[in-house]
Amino acid sequence: MGFFTKDIKTLNDLFVHTLQDIYYAEQQIAKNLPDMIEKASDPSLKNGFQTHLSETKGQITRLEKVFEMHGAQAKGVDCPAIDGILKEASEVAGDIDDKQVLDAALIAAAQAVEHYEITRYGTLIAWAKMLGRDDCASVLQQNLDEEKATDEKLNTMALRSVNRKAA
Repeated sequence: MGFFTKDIKTLNDLFVHTLQDIYYAEQQIAKNLPDMIEKASDPSLKNGFQTHLSETKGQITRLEKVFEMHGAQAKGVDCPAIDGILKEASEVAGDIDDKQVLDAALIAAAQAVEHYEITRYGTLIAWAKMLGRDDCASVLQQNLDEEKATDEKLNTMALRSVNRKAA
């Protein structure tokens, strides 16, 4: 099912589809983070990616809880957006020999991922509330809060050290 198809008829259908989209995205992120951890040379960045991998696994568990609470099957649908962001990150990282520049590129890629997740979770929370599912919104809010905190940590790390070293 494509994002805008006749299979989506109601806000509830759209909510479930977007929930499936972010579920797939989180799973792909969890698969890609070990490679980013391995490529990172800055110890703080490596540690940050390890923490984010742990958080991502928790976010997947929370998403499964939201599916259950909402009475929907926990399954993913292909998400070309996250696939593209992750593919671009991998391609850029593969072209950089300087480890400090690579760290800067990894942060940029990670922030692109975070920003995608932030938009998805924000939308899902708004829709959950419109559907009268404050319980689902509350669980999704936990994921959104973690995504925003990770983005802030990455931004701080980039500005305070990683980008300076790369320059």
